[in-house]
Amino acid sequence: MPPKSSSGKDKDIAEEDEVLQAVILADSFNKRFKPLTVGKPRCLLPICNATLLDWTFESLALAGVQEIFVICRSYADQVKAAIRDSKWSKPSSGLKIVPIVTAKETFSPGDAMRDIYTHGIITSDFVLVTGDLVSNVRIDEVVRAHKERRRTNKDAIMTMVVKEAGAAHRTRSRGESGVFVLDPDTSECLHYEPTIGYPATPSIKIPREILEEHPEVEIRNDLIDCSIDVCSVEVPSLFQDNFDYGDIRGDFVYGVLTSDLLMKNIYCYVAKDGYAARVADTRSYDAVSKDILARWTFPLVPDDNHPGGHSYEHLRGNKYIAKGNSVVLSRTCKVGNNTLIGAHTTIEANASVQSSVIGQRCTIGPGAVLRDAYIFDDTHVGPGCVVEGSIVGTHVRLGSGCRVPRGCLIADGVVIGEGAKLRKFERVSKKREAREEEEEEEEEDADDEDEEEEDSDLEEVEAHQEGVEQIVGKGSNALVWPQGLPDEEEEVEERESHNNQRLMRIGDDASDLELSDEGSTTDDDFSDTDTSYSVRSRASSMTSASGPSFSLNLDPSASASAIHTLSSAAAETEFRSEVAQSLERAFAEGHSVENAAVELKTLRMASNVPLRRVREAVVGAIVDRVPLVPDDAAAQRAEIARFVRRWGQLIDKIGGVDAVETVEALQYHCAGAGARQALFAQVLAALYQQDLVEEDDIRAWHKSAAARGEGLKPNSPRAEGVKKCWAVGAKMIEQFDAESDEESSEEESDEEAPKVKAPAAASAPSSTKSAAKEDSGSEEDDSEEDSDDSEESAPANPPARPAPAAAPPPAAKPATQPPKAPAQTAESESEEESEDEGSDEGAEPAAKTASAAARPASHPPPAKTSTPAPSTQRAAAPPQAAGAPASHAKAAESPERSSDESEEDSEDSAADA
Repeated sequence: MPPKSSSGKDKDIAEEDEVLQAVILADSFNKRFKPLTVGKPRCLLPICNATLLDWTFESLALAGVQEIFVICRSYADQVKAAIRDSKWSKPSSGLKIVPIVTAKETFSPGDAMRDIYTHGIITSDFVLVTGDLVSNVRIDEVVRAHKERRRTNKDAIMTMVVKEAGAAHRTRSRGESGVFVLDPDTSECLHYEPTIGYPATPSIKIPREILEEHPEVEIRNDLIDCSIDVCSVEVPSLFQDNFDYGDIRGDFVYGVLTSDLLMKNIYCYVAKDGYAARVADTRSYDAVSKDILARWTFPLVPDDNHPGGHSYEHLRGNKYIAKGNSVVLSRTCKVGNNTLIGAHTTIEANASVQSSVIGQRCTIGPGAVLRDAYIFDDTHVGPGCVVEGSIVGTHVRLGSGCRVPRGCLIADGVVIGEGAKLRKFERVSKKREAREEEEEEEEEDADDEDEEEEDSDLEEVEAHQEGVEQIVGKGSNALVWPQGLPDEEEEVEERESHNNQRLMRIGDDASDLELSDEGSTTDDDFSDTDTSYSVRSRASSMTSASGPSFSLNLDPSASASAIHTLSSAAAETEFRSEVAQSLERAFAEGHSVENAAVELKTLRMASNVPLRRVREAVVGAIVDRVPLVPDDAAAQRAEIARFVRRWGQLIDKIGGVDAVETVEALQYHCAGAGARQALFAQVLAALYQQDLVEEDDIRAWHKSAAARGEGLKPNSPRAEGVKKCWAVGAKMIEQFDAESDEESSEEESDEEAPKVKAPAAASAPSSTKSAAKEDSGSEEDDSEEDSDDSEESAPANPPARPAPAAAPPPAAKPATQPPKAPAQTAESESEEESEDEGSDEGAEPAAKTASAAARPASHPPPAKTSTPAPSTQRAAAPPQAAGAPASHAKAAESPERSSDESEEDSEDSAADA
């Protein structure tokens, strides 16, 4: 028998053993860090005392990448030397790093991808990142999701990693971004368009085919592009086949999604956890530095896993001081929070350092002030200098009394004279003569191409050096780069224009530029025909309707109401996320209802959202948190009742009570909650039992238009769910009506009972009544003397006695009457006298007594639901003891008679005797 084939198992093992590759594009292909990048590549600039390339290596190693190809063109020798001298070149690092030098004609990321295809280095799915990445996102999970998708869809060629962020997030670029149109179910990117900040991108247009094929899409303008892509093997070949692809997002992604020939799919991975950001400009350099110091990048923090291999001690207030006692701090210096100080650095007397990063072997002179400053290695800051919101390169010397305001960039080796006062956003580099003398000694084989490019830049700078000595001071070797618009602005790409670059430079708020609202606006005026659409409650998410195209207007001239609507929606989305986290903590940690309510009130006031949104969030969280118990309705009801008892009061403690709104929020949440839709009836019943909603509230909700689903799209899943919940409410109201009918019928029967008994009393023998009156007229004095004894034997608060004439014959006396006390004759005479006086008042009890005596034993009196009279609350007398008179035994035939009647009969019998 031949052995079984194991090809499938071997294939799985091969996939598990497959080496995860990554490609790093080390070049930036722009000049946003000039003049700091004069003479060095951007990927070797330090951030928190480690190069950007080291941070990228650390991010990839954390994600399980094993082989890295570094694609570099500019200053390739420096990049290779940095890799060779770093800890990553050691075998113990677990990384294999291969630098690839591209052709001199590589001027864009697209050219670099074509070089990758030419070298043939990619053998499987790979991770594509830039050389300025700081991330702790688990990229291996993205790779796993990409490969799972590829097994069923070979046309899924790329997965882009993005993160949600508000419009004011400090790592979100204001100068360049993009709008993603996603399928809400599969996260497929259906359309992408890049946008810029100035001039603001007026609108994007979504092809009609997308809206026809997808009934619902998400238009996301709230995503940060992390520039982390998981690509299939054929991606480099697509760049090779299309030489127009220069930028990865603006050209490749946009081109693939709009092409009718390629028929390829690109997906987005919206990272919920972790941190990922690019240091793409000086503004993001400042933002990422602050995030590292604030430990948002954990475990990539200075005191643990520092990419540069340095050791720092983490102190309170996020202060990081190099270990080894190499840092010298004067007793009178002040070191503030969010500060990092490198090894062998000295901070002298009365110096102040706040929210700054200082490199190794630096000197901060007496009385110097550093605020939001970034000082590279081997730099000297003279006494009394003030540096604020600026980046200062290596081997820089600032003379005493210098002023470096926000936004300045000072390149390596610059000397600023004493008392110099730079202007805001000044860019300063070292003169070419001084540079050339040093570089001839150190780097005789420097890259000719790079030198030619830099020389052309420096020639333009040198042409505008009139009066610079007043700026940089005497004895300075600095070149001042021009500010303002360049002479040939029209030849610059719009994204790299001066005004748009202002949105991406450190310390510039661009308050003098007319910018669009940070949120998007919508315009329903289409080019061909008008198409209706509806904005969903979630920010930047929209339900589409078929039409020629959909236009998302980003123009600041759009209507103010639309701007307010979507900006409010964005704030509301952020609020919903914070509320969900707050409630999750309260449920998990067992907070009290009062504390949870206080936190929710604070969030609502901070976000300025309506109270209804808070109520909806609380109701939805309660429904989603209830444990599901399949196939056991009783246990499910018990779980719901337990949870509503514990947390139901939170609905009314968040700032106001509106039970109708509570039921409506419950209805709409359950309508879209899938498997939890069936919980609507039980949760509503639990709220009713806990007095959080009343019967009138449920009736008022059921009559409202929102409860019937008016305004929802017909036949949509949500509309169908709303109708089902409304039908459940209708059944509950039917039960209320049935219970009300039963109670009213019982009350009517109680009211009719006295009317039926009255005729029987009228038919009592008149002779008996007259005889009783004659007896009652004798011995009035004896009756008064014995009245006290009669009251002691009678119950407390006795009712008015009926007339003796209404009493039945002696033969009808009940057997349940206990023996009377002695001197019954005197008592009966006294009672008869009092009964004569109150005969009119006791007419109705007399009628009831006569009716009860005349009614057969088989027809007991009807039950009463109203509060009984005092006479009906008396307990039945104990049975008659053995040996009782025979006349008493006959009364056993009618035990239904009340104890009052028995007592009256006994008294009449005593009177007869």
